[in-house]
Amino acid sequence: MKITIVGAAGGEVTGSAYYVQAKHASILIDCGLFQGGKKAEALNRPPTAPKQRLDAVLLTHGHLDHTGRLPLLAQRGHRPKVFATPATIDMTALILRDSARIQAGDAERQNRKRARAGQPPIEPLYSPQYAEEIIQCLQPVPYGKPVRVAEGIEARFVQAGHMLGSASIQLSVHEDGREKKVVFSGDLGPKGSVILHNFDPIQSADLVFLESTYGDHDHRQFLKTVEEFVGIVKDSVARKGKIIIPTFAVGRAQMLTVLMSWIFRKKHLKPFPVFLDSPMAIEATKLYYKHFLNNPDLFDERLLSYIRQKPIRADLKTLKATATAEQSKQINDCPGPCLVMAGAGMCNAGRILHHLKANLWRPETHVIIVGYQAHGSLGRQLVEGEKVVSIHGEKIAVKAKVHTLGGFSAHAGQTDLLAWFSGLAAANPRVVLTHGEDGPRESLAKLISQKYRLKAIMPKMQETIVV
Repeated sequence: MKITIVGAAGGEVTGSAYYVQAKHASILIDCGLFQGGKKAEALNRPPTAPKQRLDAVLLTHGHLDHTGRLPLLAQRGHRPKVFATPATIDMTALILRDSARIQAGDAERQNRKRARAGQPPIEPLYSPQYAEEIIQCLQPVPYGKPVRVAEGIEARFVQAGHMLGSASIQLSVHEDGREKKVVFSGDLGPKGSVILHNFDPIQSADLVFLESTYGDHDHRQFLKTVEEFVGIVKDSVARKGKIIIPTFAVGRAQMLTVLMSWIFRKKHLKPFPVFLDSPMAIEATKLYYKHFLNNPDLFDERLLSYIRQKPIRADLKTLKATATAEQSKQINDCPGPCLVMAGAGMCNAGRILHHLKANLWRPETHVIIVGYQAHGSLGRQLVEGEKVVSIHGEKIAVKAKVHTLGGFSAHAGQTDLLAWFSGLAAANPRVVLTHGEDGPRESLAKLISQKYRLKAIMPKMQETIVV
């Protein structure tokens, strides 16, 4: 068996994809989009060569950096079964449709400029047609039960605690009378999340692919981060400023919505206008509610208890979900204090760019960064303290206060990554660190060596591991 890492390697965090070639079948684990600057986005090609075999795809979760290249498979003529948990199927369909719409819109805008410059038109990365074709290939799988996904390959999906439906995947591959077990962590969530259950342990593996996004440090404790968030919001309200939060539509938007309801319920502040300015976040919230009703076991007991006391919406009478572009534009006319959650979460596209353009130069504005910001993204520039940034070709002074709250991350920090791996360490597996920049994965590799006497491999893109 050979496993080629065709994304999220060599210090690149996004674009997660692994091509597994066994004796009787070949499958992909994830098929994610590269995100960030132009250098990363230039990597967005199909993860398999035109004539390579592809029997199935297995998804750890629905985020775009794990699913966003799936339509390229359909574009190339592949129609494999795509296995995922039911919630991941819902989220993947939502995210791929949104991605295809954005790809088409971006190409249309660029082509208007190219036409004026006398340049030939460009094609979008993929069209809505191919997104729909691959969505039709999605197949539901349960948590915890082995499922035959291809000849000689069984897979078991285990709760990962990262986002609704997220899973780590344990492959059991049978060839030449032997069984090999390979585990893909996917993205792991932090322990103590107030939305989802913690990750579940896995006990056996010959080879482990472990994410390392935050392998060099722990996040601030969630409750202390909540205190900091409340302080920032109180300060902004006192200054009558706007609070702008680049928000990932799936996971972070729902967590922040619950948090704002708690702030108002506990009377930390009087209700003020809150905008959920993301059509995809609005639809994702509906999916969270659907699974909350149908699959409450996916959620943390504290959230279940909180909602049993009183519906979240009862605390959020000032929340407005702005689905249309016209509604989004009207937010500019709303004076502070108000809070705006808008995508994209890395500030690399979407409505957040318009809100930052309109408010970054205002000293009374607070910008709160609550998730990972890839190299080359506008969000990364803000985190690193740039004084002037470019948005839509215009230079914008950064006079707003920029805050980074790592404690709201949906990724496990260093201690939680090691806690997840500890269940596998006794099996003495080979360890491969992916999905992390060089610094974090080097730190994590050093700790794994010290704690478990195991050498962790840090592969380059397109490197092949032989099992």
